[in-house]
Amino acid sequence: MKGYLPTPEQLPGSMPHLRDGWRRRACRGVLRLCGWSLVGEFPDVARAVLIAAPHSSWWDGIWGLLMKVGIGADVKFMGKQELFMGPLGGLLRRLGGIPIDRGAARGLVEQMIDQYQQRDAFWLGIAPEGTRKPVQRWKSGFWRIAHDAGVPIVTASFNYPDRTIVIGPLFHTSDDMAADMLRLRTFYERFRGKHRNV
Repeated sequence: MKGYLPTPEQLPGSMPHLRDGWRRRACRGVLRLCGWSLVGEFPDVARAVLIAAPHSSWWDGIWGLLMKVGIGADVKFMGKQELFMGPLGGLLRRLGGIPIDRGAARGLVEQMIDQYQQRDAFWLGIAPEGTRKPVQRWKSGFWRIAHDAGVPIVTASFNYPDRTIVIGPLFHTSDDMAADMLRLRTFYERFRGKHRNV
């Protein structure tokens, strides 16, 4: 697959954008040096849940962050609130991190739905496996967030053999979570992560 590195001007207008700056240029330089690129096009939607799989290595987070900053895509991600204390917290927030209170009365899904209700434009990135280890089932949180917030799912795949991140078709949830999960996992079967497929 032939990949490219879109500029922020080439991203859809409705998609949240990062401000241009030296970080974007530095990340693009690293991606070019290491041979990583993007395949496909982002949908022109203001709010979405982006799922990325297969997640088989901590390198996935590195390449994903480099790509999102390098192309200027403002895709948020979750982290436990303890990570956001001190100097690391400021960096994580600048990179798009959202602190999550795991002890709150309202669960993670509800906290994220609140984020969608408060913002006109909001993309949230999630690894549906929830871990780098092989799993029989994906965690359902991403589906519940998308379904309950009424937003579509953007599919993104790590394909290590050709060093691409592939943007797939926009996916709309139905009322049958099990059927949706099967369709999504079937779509991801053709992509190869660093250590495995899904």
